[in-house]
Amino acid sequence: MTDHSETLALWPAPLASGAVDATVTVPGSKSVTNRALILAALAADPGWLRRPLRSRDTLLMADALRSLGIGIEETVSSSSAVSGLPQGRGESWRVIPGAPQAPATIDVGNAGTVMRFLPPLAALAEGPVRFDGDPRSHERPLGGLIDALRALGARVEDDGRGALPLTVHGAGSLDGGYVEVDASTSSQFISALLLSAPRFNQGIEVRHTGRTLPSMPHIRMTVDMLRKAGAQVDSPDSGGEPNVWRVTAGALLGRDVVVEPDLSNAQPFLAAALVTGGTVTIPDWPRQTTQPGDALRRIFTDMGGRCTLDDRGLTFSGTGRVRGIDADLSEVGELTPGIAAVAALAESESVLRGVAHLRLHETDRLAALTKEINSLGGDVTETSDGLRIRPRPLHSGVFHTYEDHRLATAGAILGLLVKDIEIENIATTGKTMPDFPDLWHRMLSGESD
Repeated sequence: MTDHSETLALWPAPLASGAVDATVTVPGSKSVTNRALILAALAADPGWLRRPLRSRDTLLMADALRSLGIGIEETVSSSSAVSGLPQGRGESWRVIPGAPQAPATIDVGNAGTVMRFLPPLAALAEGPVRFDGDPRSHERPLGGLIDALRALGARVEDDGRGALPLTVHGAGSLDGGYVEVDASTSSQFISALLLSAPRFNQGIEVRHTGRTLPSMPHIRMTVDMLRKAGAQVDSPDSGGEPNVWRVTAGALLGRDVVVEPDLSNAQPFLAAALVTGGTVTIPDWPRQTTQPGDALRRIFTDMGGRCTLDDRGLTFSGTGRVRGIDADLSEVGELTPGIAAVAALAESESVLRGVAHLRLHETDRLAALTKEINSLGGDVTETSDGLRIRPRPLHSGVFHTYEDHRLATAGAILGLLVKDIEIENIATTGKTMPDFPDLWHRMLSGESD
């Protein structure tokens, strides 16, 4: 981790004056938006994305697809300005598919979905496609995906790094077929191969060979979206062989997709209700979803809250007490920073398990959470696969974010109850939620969407 605090602005985290009471409309899901963009780009006919997330990660994906010759037209409904919807809620993107074009150069930023989902698609272009990104992107694992692409017939040049920068030399098509991959460092390796597989000559049969497979809900999301786009998918969840996914070659449908709210991005607002003993309503919370953020209903209830899911959405209330938790978060690792922040404010000890893979995310999230919470007077220790958090009275200080959006929102949660916390580079929330500071202030002022 690198400390850039001397060059980045500090944001005074607002202190809650009492129990929050607000309705917060959360922008669309990054995970759904970027998967839908890939599937639309590979479809046989044009498609629409309604209410896509407009953030750094999704704009990087859209720009990358444009550089490969895919048409993406953005339209904004005039009603969005009237209704006061957050950025992107009244927006639609029309995707005009086509054969991927090369040569091209793609900036992945530090977006895992862009650096992993696009190389298989680039292998379908005819010519070189170069991938590069932020300095941290060079440290994130790609070796398993690179090896799998080579086994499927792609030519990938990475100078033996198993990481960015790299160049995919597309031949206009990819054989596909059987491949083994160790996806224990990122479930995105599996999703990346499955998303483009309908366009491979033989489809694909992917076998995960590692011991563990993190973030399974994200693979289920990929499978669900592939099936809705017309792909034939055999998966462990549908009675198939454990750790094996098969996608048959075939045409994908151009669809009209309404993007769900990003349930993981709802986490800090639900946490605010929990730790202040208040109430927050998130409109449009889906009754059924593959998003990992849906697990917040159970996790935060276990930590002392209560929730109701009805036609208004999800209404979550704190009870005035916050309990520690012993939880396996292997399937919902991205929720760990926010849960850790709540746990630091709880009445009893928490143990968060199954998230060793977070050491390879936007930053080493386990080391960062330990360092930053402890710098405020906390008592957090790393375990082999997670964190042990013993609540202590916290004090003022600077909470560093390491260019990680979920570290920034975790710091904001702590700032609700701890005076004079300053968050380094709150703008890093623009990775998935550009409106976060404004939404946070509006929640605390009691404004409702």
